[in-house]
Amino acid sequence: MKYKIKDDYIELFKLLKILDLVDSGGEAKMLISEGYVLRNEEVETRKRAKIRSGEIIKIADVVIEVV
Repeated sequence: MKYKIKDDYIELFKLLKILDLVDSGGEAKMLISEGYVLRNEEVETRKRAKIRSGEIIKIADVVIEVV
């Protein structure tokens, strides 16, 4: 799936919430802090990591291309 970014960046937990991959921001933060989210093939545990255009986010079998 592709996500078109509207600003310079989006915080990681907000991206997961906007795409309805989680039910709440709290659930997104929990998944991130427990190491279930990959950013450019590396585990990302910072909930407020700034995701910019060109990055690839993976959670379970969902791949998000930020454009």
